[in-house]
Parts: sequence; C-alpha cells; structure tokens
Amino acid sequence: MSQLSLTNHPMSWNWKADPKSLTSETEKVRHLLLELDKPVYLSGSAEKLGATQQVSKEGQEVVAFAQALLPENLGDPAFRQDHGVRYAYHGGAMANAIASEALVISLAKQGFLCSFGAAGLVPDRVEAAIKRIQEALPNGPYAFNLIHSPAEEALERGAVERFLKFGVRTVEASAFLGLTEHIVLYRVAGLSRNADGTVNIANKVIAKISRTETARKFMEPAPEKLVAKLLASGKITAEQAELAKLVPMADDITAEADSGGHTDNRPFVTLIPSILALRDEVQRERNYPKALRVGGGGGIGTPEAALAAFAMGVSYVVVGSINQACLESGASEHTRKLLAQADMADVTMAPAADMFEMGVKLQVLKRGTMFPMRAHKLYELYTAYDSIDAIPAEERKKLEEQVFRAPLEEIWTGTVAFFKERDPEMLERAMGNPKRKMALIFRWYLGLSSRWSNIGEKGREMDYQIWAGPSLGAFNAWVKGTYLENFEQRRAADVALHVLRGAAYLTRLHQLRLQGVLIPAELAKYTPSSPASS
Repeated sequence: MSQLSLTNHPMSWNWKADPKSLTSETEKVRHLLLELDKPVYLSGSAEKLGATQQVSKEGQEVVAFAQALLPENLGDPAFRQDHGVRYAYHGGAMANAIASEALVISLAKQGFLCSFGAAGLVPDRVEAAIKRIQEALPNGPYAFNLIHSPAEEALERGAVERFLKFGVRTVEASAFLGLTEHIVLYRVAGLSRNADGTVNIANKVIAKISRTETARKFMEPAPEKLVAKLLASGKITAEQAELAKLVPMADDITAEADSGGHTDNRPFVTLIPSILALRDEVQRERNYPKALRVGGGGGIGTPEAALAAFAMGVSYVVVGSINQACLESGASEHTRKLLAQADMADVTMAPAADMFEMGVKLQVLKRGTMFPMRAHKLYELYTAYDSIDAIPAEERKKLEEQVFRAPLEEIWTGTVAFFKERDPEMLERAMGNPKRKMALIFRWYLGLSSRWSNIGEKGREMDYQIWAGPSLGAFNAWVKGTYLENFEQRRAADVALHVLRGAAYLTRLHQLRLQGVLIPAELAKYTPSSPASS
C-alpha cells in the first residue's frame, strides 16, 4: 500500500474540501502532517484519499481529520504550569553528575525540566552545582536528585541541608525503600499557610518509584512519627507539623519501569496502570485539593514509547539513558560513543555500589566493558567469605592483578582516606568487622568504575560502569541513518523535541486510523531528518 485509503464507511463531519487543494503525493501529505499546528483533512474515494489543510462550504466531503497537536500540548497542563516548563518532559537524574549542570541548563533554556544528578556526590560538590545552576537559571526550572542512601546517610542528610540552605524548590527522590527523616524534612520545611487558608507547598517532590508499596508512602502524608521527631528537634514548626497532615509527600509520582541504573525491570504496560489506579484510590480516600500526577519513565527512548505513555494517561514522560549519550551529559566521549552503538540487548544487571551489601543491582551496559562480570565476581566473593583474609590466595591474586591492579592493603588505605572525607561513620562501622571492611574494599572498585567512565580514565576502559536501559538501544535503532546516529550531533534539547514532535505526529496518525484510514508504510514513521526547532 502506498497511499491513504479507507477500511470502513466514511464518517461525516459536515466539512468540505476544495478538490484543487487536495494532494495524495506521499511527501506532500507528510509535509502537511508534520505541520503540527494545523489540522489535516482527508477527502476523496475509499480507494484513494487526498489531504489538505483547507476546508470550505463547498467541495468534497471530509471523511477524516487529524487535529492540530503541538509537542507542548502533550501531557498534563498542570505539570507544565507547576514546574514552569513548556513541555511535559522531564530529564531524569543520572548519578555522579552524569545529569550535569550543562544538561540541566541546556534543557531548561528550551522549556524542559531536568534533575541534576546529585546522587553519589559529597555535599560540597552538590553545593557548587546549586550555585552554578541558580546563577544560570535564577527563575528555574531545575530540580536536584535526592537518592536514598542507607549505607551513607551522611550524603542524604548533607544534600537536604544544602537544598534547604540554598532554596532548591524541586527534588527528584529516587531509590527510596521507605521514607526517611531527611526527605520528610525537605518536604515539611517548605509548608506554610496561604492567606486564604490553603496549604502552600514550597518544596516540590517528584518521587521516582517502581513498586506500589513505595508509591503509597509518597502519596500519603508524612509519617507522624518522623514529623514528631523533626518537631521535637526544632527542625520544623508546630504549624508545619499540622500542615503535614494535609498534603501528600510528593506532587508527582514517576512510575519507573525498565530503566538504566537502579531498576526493578518492571514492564511499562503493567506498572503504569497499577500506579494510576493506586493514585485514584488514595485520592478518593484523602480528597486532596490537587490530585497527584503520575509520570512514566524507563523505556522512553522513541516517539512510539512517548506516545504509548501519554496514551496510557501519564502526565509527563521521563528520559535518562538517551540523555547520557548527548553532548551535555557528564559522561566521557568514550562512554558516549559506546552508548551510541548499543542495541537493546546490550544491557545487563550488576551489583550496585551504594547498596552492595544488600544485594541490590542496577542495569548497566555490557557491550565494550567487563564491569558487569567483574562486579558479579566481587559479590560472589563477598557472599562466600567473611573477610578478605578468608579469600583463597589464588582468587585474591586474580583480584589484585585483574580488577584492583594493586595489593588489597593499598586499596584499603585509599578506602580509609576516601571515607574519612566522605562519611567517617562508614569507617567506624567497619572497625572490628572484617565482613564490612571487605565490602568497603569491593565498593572501592564499584564506585570508581563509574567515575572512570565519566572522566574517561585511560587504561580502565574495560572497567567502565555505564548505566543504561534498553530504551537506549531503541533510540539508536530509531535514529540509524539520520544525523543523530552520530553521537557528536546529539544535543539533549534537540533529542527531546524530536521525541515529542514524533509523538505528536504519531498521535495524529492514530487519530486517522481510528476513523478507518489505512496509513501507508511511507508515512507511518517519524524520522528526525534535521535539528528540531523550538
């Protein structure tokens, strides 16, 4: 099939199309459909339809149409308004400043919200990022990541202290297994009473979750026990403690499916409906003045994926992996090149540095690096032995020669110096505990491997830890043969606009299909042929 045609009896819209303005040439029809700000009308016979943007009182009957639909019309207007953005599209956080200052700033200037990847960074580094971003974006929009850090509570506490001190008004909370004193403090410390008696929520929270039990914690008000503790310590006021009972812990809930980094590998089509249903259940129970919004992330790498998410009812979409391959990310050139070559199957699960002892895993690239295999070996040794000294001599020799490239005693000395600056409490808990000492030594490799990837450490390329999900492979397949195949041409705002323009274009095609129009294969895809215009 190479032209538009009808599969059923045409509908009647009481519109007429001038036969002289109709075109059935594929490229001309594509051009009309790509002018997203104008409706497209179809008319003609069932076997052959023509397209036009003009209707009149006389002419041929219009049998189908696609409404005007701009990228900024996708998603929930309330999300765009509350966050001061043009598009319902969120650049998600990627730890260790992979979601860099440059990425946040470049997306913000084009009307997108993006979270700085504060996870894994010491508070002073987070403070430097806050100052740089606020200088570039005095009126926003921007967000900062707050990652749950059960093994390094000082980092979570320090990040919140900086957010409150410098007036960071939006955080993206991720990897939380349960609510902590620190995320509750951030939320409640921003509450006040408006002149009309309503609650003013100054500190917005976007909670990234993949389980209903975690989602519910953020959909409910802050736990009274934690609020009482904060009140007793003088960190919040009595009024704020009372207001905390009236608002949920989050404004937005991002349902994170099969993503890069920390993930439960949840299927998108099952996760989104369950979180939407839970949101509606909680809203019926709580009757909040403003219902929580639900966004979708994990697997968003193409216009088709974004279209599916919006069609399922999400308020906004979240992307991460595809941004990592863009010029503004904090990843090294070598890493971005590897990411641009990845297929959907080139990812796997590996032990996470921040929750190593708990057996938590994250999704990483396996093509071009031996990190996943080596990380798995470290966890096997950790579970099999109670101390470094208990590891057989032959195994230890392999570790020192192939993984650490130094004697383990030397690695421990470096580990001690590292945690003295980062979190001294970690060292205190390891003293007299050989198992924990072994975990900290292994985390030396797990932690540095991601840093090596970011800075492009020479000679360590096969140890690079590169977080990525299958959406990256889908993106690479979509842009193959276009200018975006070259990773040096990938700019985050341009990529974002193409994803949304493509989703809007495909939505218009779907509208036509619902009216019985058969779409020829030549028109069924959106291709990023040139840089998008905002």
